[in-house]
Amino acid sequence: MLFQKSIDPRCTYCAQGSFLEKDEVLCPRKGVVSAGYHCRHFQYDPFKRVPPPPPAADFSNLKDEDFVL
Repeated sequence: MLFQKSIDPRCTYCAQGSFLEKDEVLCPRKGVVSAGYHCRHFQYDPFKRVPPPPPAADFSNLKDEDFVL
């Protein structure tokens, strides 16, 4: 699932904020804030949010017989 229905508000993916460094966001209303901060002016921007990577496939339990037609 790419988009969840309930996403915790964070300045990292706010439409108004601009990313500065690793844990800093420049907010036009609050100034420089931490990435985990949020205010009442939060507007979700789905293009700024990076979803977690999918789990890696585990091929260790497969045998050569599984690949023969």
